[in-house]
Amino acid sequence: MNISQEKKDALNATLKISLSPADYQPQVDKAIKEQAKKAQLPGFRKGMVPAGHIKKMYGKSILVDEINTLLSDKLNKYIEDEKLEVLGQPLPKLDDEKEYNWDFNDEFEFVYELGLAPEFAVEFSSKDKLTQYVIKVDAETLASREKNIRRAYGKMTNPDVSAEDDVLYSDLVQLSPDGSVFEGGISNTASVRLDQIKNEEVKKSLIGLKKGDVVTIDLQKAFENDAAKVAGLLKIEEDEAAELKSNFQLTVKNVNRLDEADLNQEFFDKLFGEGVVTTEEGFREKITEELETMMQQDSERKLQNDIYNYTLDKVQFELPDEFLKRWLKATNEKLSDEELEGGYADFAKNLKWTLIANKIVVDNQIDIKYDEVFAYAKQSLNNQFRMYSQQSLTDEQLAQYTVQYLQNKENANKIFEEVKAVRVFDYIKSVITLDKKEILFTDFNKLED
Repeated sequence: MNISQEKKDALNATLKISLSPADYQPQVDKAIKEQAKKAQLPGFRKGMVPAGHIKKMYGKSILVDEINTLLSDKLNKYIEDEKLEVLGQPLPKLDDEKEYNWDFNDEFEFVYELGLAPEFAVEFSSKDKLTQYVIKVDAETLASREKNIRRAYGKMTNPDVSAEDDVLYSDLVQLSPDGSVFEGGISNTASVRLDQIKNEEVKKSLIGLKKGDVVTIDLQKAFENDAAKVAGLLKIEEDEAAELKSNFQLTVKNVNRLDEADLNQEFFDKLFGEGVVTTEEGFREKITEELETMMQQDSERKLQNDIYNYTLDKVQFELPDEFLKRWLKATNEKLSDEELEGGYADFAKNLKWTLIANKIVVDNQIDIKYDEVFAYAKQSLNNQFRMYSQQSLTDEQLAQYTVQYLQNKENANKIFEEVKAVRVFDYIKSVITLDKKEILFTDFNKLED
């Protein structure tokens, strides 16, 4: 057996593997004998089928399987021994001029294309600067949060006439173009929240209604063509909702209003515990603190995204693009040329980040221990449980769930990659200069847009 490498350029190479009968015959003979021991054929007792008979019937398929196994093993070993950093997987290069008899005497020659990882340096210093935003709560956001909390602890009432932010419990019936009820059309009883109506003209038409009032409503106009909202209201599929052109007859069955809870000690104690907050000023300070804690996560996401883009701009290198496109097509049979061209830029961008992150880990000897992975997974699972249940799990229960979760290899790899990403971002943040800048939440959202 002979394996030779030919470098076409810094990013592309070919491997040529030559096989003679002496290289593959021992494995083929062994496979034929093992097959003979297990074979059950008419006229022969189990395990007594002659090897020559198996070779005659199944020899070529066994030969193909064994050569494929041999090639895979030798290819991987060569790449490992030569410390080749390959991208994707080796691709067999077809040669239509070569034909083989597959008669156990062929001298085989197989050629594989390789995409090689580029060489590059990652150098950060205090000269690299990014803005780290410290988000502050603005009056509008604070007022909205206060209103939502008070409504969550408020009481439901049924006023005679609807006002802004009320809920109309209504029958919705599809209309024909002439304004008559469309026989066999869509109908549903649903709660129409006026605070979710985006069109001011439509919202105004729903204010001042009483039980039994009937109005015509254009749902597409009301929700500004939000198919998900329309579909949820009518209990239909989103695709159907997106194509819907009809108006609907809305008949008010009831007007519901959620009155805001009073700002008193009973309310404060329910929210924060007995005696923790005793004044309206203290209440607003507390929710400001909670909001700004949540906003730190938004700031961190923004910073990570800025680091990601800054790094990709700073660390420039090429990829074996044409090889990678061929590899993506070879490993995704349903991938069209249009989809490949449309999605390749994002694929290449993410691959570049992965290569940079891996180099940062290696160059700076960032060691990710199991304890870190376990703690991260445990916190992630705890966050998920808290989304669906008010009752907290004990630390022991959470630890048991985490052990079970990480026993799944796919889950373990996912968490490991997430921890690695955090460590890489932390490293970059520790080296570059972060200019802290206070910004109101409303202004921060404009940055995100």
